[in-house]
Amino acid sequence: MSMSNASENALLLLLFNNTDWANVGDAAGLQNSATAGSFYVALHTGDPGEAGTQATSEATYTGYARVAVARSGAGWTVTGNQVTNAATVQFGECTAGSETITHFSVGLESAGATAILYSGALSASRAVSSGITPLFNAGALTGTVD
Repeated sequence: MSMSNASENALLLLLFNNTDWANVGDAAGLQNSATAGSFYVALHTGDPGEAGTQATSEATYTGYARVAVARSGAGWTVTGNQVTNAATVQFGECTAGSETITHFSVGLESAGATAILYSGALSASRAVSSGITPLFNAGALTGTVD
């Protein structure tokens, strides 16, 4: 069994833009959150996998912290069955340590071994060392539901 493209898009809109999913259950459908809040983007040095958490292979350079991205159209763009960051996502500057970032994840908390909603490989790995500030322009962090 597979979800339709319309259902995939509606699910992404509910999760990432806090938009009601009409007519699911009743005419009111699945309702958005009263307070939309944010999701948190994490960086990883390897694929956290489907069973992993945001702490799995998470970046550890000095200055790193997950970045909050609003659950709204200002934070995420949903088109078809694909979601992308709508604006630049900028992480803290590396002040010590070095590592190669290969993956990202989107989750619910600012720290800890929390559930991953989505993870993916970067289009190209990023070497991070002292003085480097990792950032991802709009559209660089992309996820697809299929």
